Amino acid sequence: MLVIFSPDSLITGRSCKEKRAFRECRLLEKLNKMTSDTNENDLPQCTESMHEKLCDALTRLEAANHMAQRIQQRELEAEKSTHLQLCVERRKQDWEEFLKEQSRLKEEVDEEHAKAVGRLSAQYDEMKKDLAKHSSF
Repeated sequence: MLVIFSPDSLITGRSCKEKRAFRECRLLEKLNKMTSDTNENDLPQCTESMHEKLCDALTRLEAANHMAQRIQQRELEAEKSTHLQLCVERRKQDWEEFLKEQSRLKEEVDEEHAKAVGRLSAQYDEMKKDLAKHSSF
């Protein structure tokens, strides 16, 4: 099969290519303009909006952190207070036990003292009797 191109068909083919290239060039120019418009108008607005929202989020986050720290501090103080109360109760119990022990020891010492006084009184009475026997001579 033999294809013969006429000079007219070559011109038509060339003009199609030129039209196509022209359309592509216009499309690229439109895209370039859209990109430029976006960079000039939308990007600064979006950046500013994002900055405001981030600042707001940061402020809220800092407030939430502060509240969380206060809650933790209160819990720690309550825990310390509870621990302190337990320690105070334990010390009271220890003190009561100590006082009971001291009272018991005092009673033992008082009892031993009373027995010793009784023995000494009996011994002195015996000595008085012996002295009275010896002095009557």
